[in-house]
Amino acid sequence: MIMNKKVLLLLLPFFWTITGLSQVQHISVKGKDFVLPDGTPIVFHGIDTSEPDKVVRDGHWNEEYFKTIKDWGANAVRFAVHPVGWHMHGKTNYLKLLDSGVAMAQKQGLYVIIDWHCIGNLYAEKFFLTGGGLYPTNLYDTTKVETLDFWRTMATHYRGNNTVAFFELFNEPALGGNLGQATWTQWKQLMEQLIAGIRNAGGTAIPLVAGFNYAYDLKPVALEPINAEGIGYVSHPYPMKARQPWINNWTRDWGFVAEKYPVMLTEIAFQGPEEPGGYNPIIGDETYGDAITTYCARRGISYMVWCFDPDWPPSLIKDWKFTPSRQGAYFKKAMLQK
Repeated sequence: MIMNKKVLLLLLPFFWTITGLSQVQHISVKGKDFVLPDGTPIVFHGIDTSEPDKVVRDGHWNEEYFKTIKDWGANAVRFAVHPVGWHMHGKTNYLKLLDSGVAMAQKQGLYVIIDWHCIGNLYAEKFFLTGGGLYPTNLYDTTKVETLDFWRTMATHYRGNNTVAFFELFNEPALGGNLGQATWTQWKQLMEQLIAGIRNAGGTAIPLVAGFNYAYDLKPVALEPINAEGIGYVSHPYPMKARQPWINNWTRDWGFVAEKYPVMLTEIAFQGPEEPGGYNPIIGDETYGDAITTYCARRGISYMVWCFDPDWPPSLIKDWKFTPSRQGAYFKKAMLQK
């Protein structure tokens, strides 16, 4: 039997309930907080995966992977979906991959952030005929049309699924030089278009909008907030993104937003200067860890830690036995204390 698309959309919440895939409570936005259905604020402390396809190829996209994330004290997990992975698998197969991850996260009581993991400038046009954005590597190559289709697909597919609580619209906007230019007004309009596409497709997840300077700088929000209700803002305040005193600079650059809107730091992390593979802006130590976790706790700001993969620095684990790295030991302790 072929079911009318509108009828299918109406039945999806019922489907998620009877299949057991929506046992966690629905998350929404109220003022500056993410809240449960009774209005109680909820703060997220979680872990970022690498590209799900990469974890699959390494043989660890399994129950043990998600149980370990939960055992580290996380209440959320973020899937870093690269356009290249989406292209390689195709829409149908990649949705199956995501569905398996969502089901395993739900079993552990973890909320899911689906992240369109691009770095670059979606607004700028690389070629007149292709309409592609400008990106530092082809891992992130996408277009406005594809990005809108991706989020419409996610909205339709996960409508009514409480586990998939957030859609991170674009990982790290990066402008300037050979990546082209865009004003905040232009970027804001593009993000509003994506949000409208999600809402028109019946999406029930909360859209998350990142700031400029590789998702660090939210200062433009003071004068030009996104014209949409029920959203959150994103920053990635790695140790070297601001000079000390961190607290003053973080408040100036992005922390002030949390006084009015929900803020989610979807990537925080540090790597010790003695560890191989370090680069700007990730070099730091436990001093940074203490500063950022205390800052978040005092302001009700959620955070996610990068990255639960031994090969993608700054790594939380040294190997696939899940041996904590230096920062892994720090953030595991921090999250368990929550």
